[in-house]
Amino acid sequence: MTLDNTAILQTARQDPALFLQRWHPPVLIDEIQKAPELLPCIKEVVDTSSQLGSVWLTGSQPLHLMREVSESLAGRVGIIEMLGLSNAEMEGLPSEPYDPSPDYFTRRAALCTPLDVTEVYGRICAGSLPAIRALPEDLRSAGYESYLDTYVMRDIRDLAQVGDALRFRHFMAACAALTSRPVVYAELARIADVSEKTAKTWLSLLVSTYLIKLVELYSNNLLKRLSKRPIMHFLDTGLAAYLTGWSNPQALEVGAMSEQIFETYAFGEVYKGFANAGRHAPLFFFRSSDGKEIDLLMERDGTLYPIEIKKTASPSRGDARNLGALDPVAADDVPEGLSVFRRKIGTGCILCMTGDTFPVSDRAWAFPVWAL
Repeated sequence: MTLDNTAILQTARQDPALFLQRWHPPVLIDEIQKAPELLPCIKEVVDTSSQLGSVWLTGSQPLHLMREVSESLAGRVGIIEMLGLSNAEMEGLPSEPYDPSPDYFTRRAALCTPLDVTEVYGRICAGSLPAIRALPEDLRSAGYESYLDTYVMRDIRDLAQVGDALRFRHFMAACAALTSRPVVYAELARIADVSEKTAKTWLSLLVSTYLIKLVELYSNNLLKRLSKRPIMHFLDTGLAAYLTGWSNPQALEVGAMSEQIFETYAFGEVYKGFANAGRHAPLFFFRSSDGKEIDLLMERDGTLYPIEIKKTASPSRGDARNLGALDPVAADDVPEGLSVFRRKIGTGCILCMTGDTFPVSDRAWAFPVWAL
């Protein structure tokens, strides 16, 4: 049931109890933000029913940003993060969380259809939104413009009461240009011509509405870090490419943003695997005091699993050289007072454009990004 229908919306607003009698649970209600009057009645339904999932609510505004939801349905609602299509979903294959093990690497590489660099950048440019992906390539720019005008520039601006639409649009373009880079609010503010306070508020809004994901720095007292800034990733690479003026996959692949948008794409595929399974993604970024970076760091059950993202079809031992920056957390001579920070180092991964999967060193396997 969608509240885009004017007659249905009128009933929902004027007589919410009658609405839920006419469309009684189990029911899915789309665009719930248009009729917050329904929420007290939905609360009654949930409180009097032992059936889980009796009411499903969807909408273009995140539920956790709607004050009425937090007031009426506190403790009664579970929020599912709905992202764009993953590579596996596009292939019609099972989507599963990243599992850093030789069995996972070999099984996924055998299951998925290999893609070359042209095909990967074609998917990067096309993005992950089903309706826009379905458009002919020459119409996708118009699709993204409509998406910005309707969802982003209407619903998101309304949530934050953004007064200057043009600056907000410039701010989004600035974020897209800096995808896979550390967050520097002064730089974002300068590019978008807003204050640093506004930049922080607007970026927080883009994170809350699932357009951007921030990857926090890994914290461990046994490791010396140089940076404390999180890394920013656009969750739809097609939107990032459009906002920065890249509409052609071939031009993007050889252009100035080639490496960083590949990193964002790879991160997004790893992240979607966890989100689609309804699991928290335990992903971090690491940069040591001597400048050694590890693009992604997964922590699970007291073990760290490093991931390097490289746009190369010929990964080598040298691509895993920075993984040694984690060695201090696994040392045998950790001081007794810091033993709680000790971790094991698990199998690393070079996520890249290789045509198959194989070990590149005793620390890491090469694994193709199209197999996630």
